[in-house]
Amino acid sequence: MARIPVAVIGATGMVGQRIIAMLDGHPQFELHEVASSARTAGKRYGAAATWRVPSAMPDGVGGLQLKEGGSRLDSSVVFSAMPAGPATAIERGYAADGKIVVSNSSSYRMDPRVPLVIPEVNADHLHLVRCQGTPGGIVTNCNCAAMFMTMALAPLHRRYGIEAVQVTTMQAVSGAGYPGVASLDILGNVFPLPKEEEKMERETQKMLGTVAEGVVTPAAFPVSAQCQRVPVEDGHTETVAVRLTGNPDAAEVAATLRDFRGMPQEQGLHSAPARPIEVFEQDDRPQPRLDANRHAGMTASVGRIRACPVLTVKMLVLGHNLMRGAAAAAMLNAEALLAMDLLPA
Repeated sequence: MARIPVAVIGATGMVGQRIIAMLDGHPQFELHEVASSARTAGKRYGAAATWRVPSAMPDGVGGLQLKEGGSRLDSSVVFSAMPAGPATAIERGYAADGKIVVSNSSSYRMDPRVPLVIPEVNADHLHLVRCQGTPGGIVTNCNCAAMFMTMALAPLHRRYGIEAVQVTTMQAVSGAGYPGVASLDILGNVFPLPKEEEKMERETQKMLGTVAEGVVTPAAFPVSAQCQRVPVEDGHTETVAVRLTGNPDAAEVAATLRDFRGMPQEQGLHSAPARPIEVFEQDDRPQPRLDANRHAGMTASVGRIRACPVLTVKMLVLGHNLMRGAAAAAMLNAEALLAMDLLPA
């Protein structure tokens, strides 16, 4: 099978770089074009981008000429790592031009006709890409903190039903991009992220909602989120408490999480981990330094599952914010679209 040529817009940023690294040697997609801001348009990628991925820049990428985001692209599939502001018009323009935009941006996440997808959780929502009134369409992945909590909640909601969720996050500095947070602001400090709280609450409800007549109806249970930035490089950690119908005990909840599989595992998608959730028995795990990069940063690590005296159970959840929380989420969404025959011919 010939690989599908794709474009990456917002290609010089941290998420764009991670997408480019994942495309290197990918069996189904091949990097064809890169685009970024007007400031870098016309430059060679290697001269414009300061490469910050731990692995080396893939061969041939440095010589690609950057286009300006929103300019004409030949590729039928576009990975977007653009900031929300400019992404709003640019992504819609590419969808109107017949392209499938696989976006990490927050611009269209809460549009009821745009699928907000974790393939293990709600792959069926991907069909909304054909309900947007444009020749192409937009698919989004979720907020990086909402990603891992929702992965842990999905099998519990399916089996028992969720009645309420409370979460507190400790989010890594790399989630703010580069250069991100000033060292004098974050060293020895924790500060609130109020905009993240609304994203976690609303996006989780949308992903665990249902599709009818071309729109998503969010799940009805309330989510209460408090979000903080902490001095950790990579890996968002979350303390999650859940009220479940039927009051299952902690051991039963742990077994439900451990046994969870989804469409990517069933179809053997290239970027999918063998298990989307790894459950730890140790009292001191997961930890960002030890566990954020496990399984190429593609899993949600869950530990300290125990009875909650206020709700039903509480747990500690961790995931790599730049991988499964951003770049790798977009890649897995594209692989799921291809497996479901939802990409342009």
